[in-house]
Amino acid sequence: MQTSTFKKCPPPPATPQDWKAGIILRAREAGFDAVRFTSANAAPDLSETLGQWLEKGAHGSMAWMAETAARRAHPNSLWPEARSIILLGLNYGPDRNPLETLEHKDRGSISVYARNRDYHDIVKKKLRQIARWLAESSGEEVKIFVDTAPVMEKPLAAAGGLGWQGKHTNLVSREFGSWLLLGSIFTTMTLPFDEAEVDHCGSCNACLTACPTNAFPAPYQLDARRCISYLTIEHKGHIPPEFRAPIGNRIYGCDDCLAACPWNKFAQMAHEAALHARPEFVGPALANLAGLDDAGFRALFSGSPIKRIGRARFVRNVLIAIGNSELPTLAAPALALTRDPSPLVRAMAVWAAGRLGEDKALAGLAPAALSSEEDEGVRAEWSAYCAGV
Repeated sequence: MQTSTFKKCPPPPATPQDWKAGIILRAREAGFDAVRFTSANAAPDLSETLGQWLEKGAHGSMAWMAETAARRAHPNSLWPEARSIILLGLNYGPDRNPLETLEHKDRGSISVYARNRDYHDIVKKKLRQIARWLAESSGEEVKIFVDTAPVMEKPLAAAGGLGWQGKHTNLVSREFGSWLLLGSIFTTMTLPFDEAEVDHCGSCNACLTACPTNAFPAPYQLDARRCISYLTIEHKGHIPPEFRAPIGNRIYGCDDCLAACPWNKFAQMAHEAALHARPEFVGPALANLAGLDDAGFRALFSGSPIKRIGRARFVRNVLIAIGNSELPTLAAPALALTRDPSPLVRAMAVWAAGRLGEDKALAGLAPAALSSEEDEGVRAEWSAYCAGV
């Protein structure tokens, strides 16, 4: 009897909607709190807006913003083959009001996102899990991005419905307030897209009025040169005198505009353990931080984003907080640092000691310091002190 052999037919290809559902499932398994989809062409071309912002110099010393402007303005400028963008959000909501630490002048205030592990590493690891599965399962190409890449993640997230850009220029979510970390996966796959989120800020200006340095010249505009986060993290030089008092005891970043957002009433505490605040990073003692040498700084902030700015910039920030403390007991650490190897530290040590009334000690140090000091910024601080006494 003749028999027939039938070749087993492969299953029909999954539909785009099936792929979308699978991606959402794996995003949830990876620990992401929000996931949306948009086209690589969904966000408007931002070249004109970005160009105007750069022309004003509002990016400060962040030269990389100008150097990558062409790729940053549109997703397809970064990767022409991209068709869809998967937008992912990770909740990092704090368990308490982050502004409470501002009330303790002998302690430093660290921005919520930096109170534990570096979120870049956390988000990137999760993105890789999803991207690897998608590439291996579909054969499509993928690329992952966290905010170190030239990607305008916030406009894209708004275009995909993850939230909207508030008047403080950060993303705001109806579910998580201003506490979402963003990541994205670009892919050559065509996926169903989500609708853009509308702006729900209305007439509220809470985030704008909360800014200690008036860094918002208008709603939805940020002048980074006035932003405490920029000044304490990105700025590599001496911090201009006009911003020192408003910085208060903020030694790394600033949460004021984020914490002021009324939509935070819907926010939840972060479920990711690596994003929970380490107790020693919630209001650390300024006296202890001022005494850190390079090895101690690296050990304390191992695995933290704070480590990236280096000991000199960090202690510069600590000294500004000490100068604003009005606590004479903190004068000794400031005086000790007037001879520090770093000019960033020496300059702010002079300023802080002067603010705390160490006139006699500074007067004794000033002649020798002015005769030997080569850094113009440090000389300016000594000169300003001498002119004021």
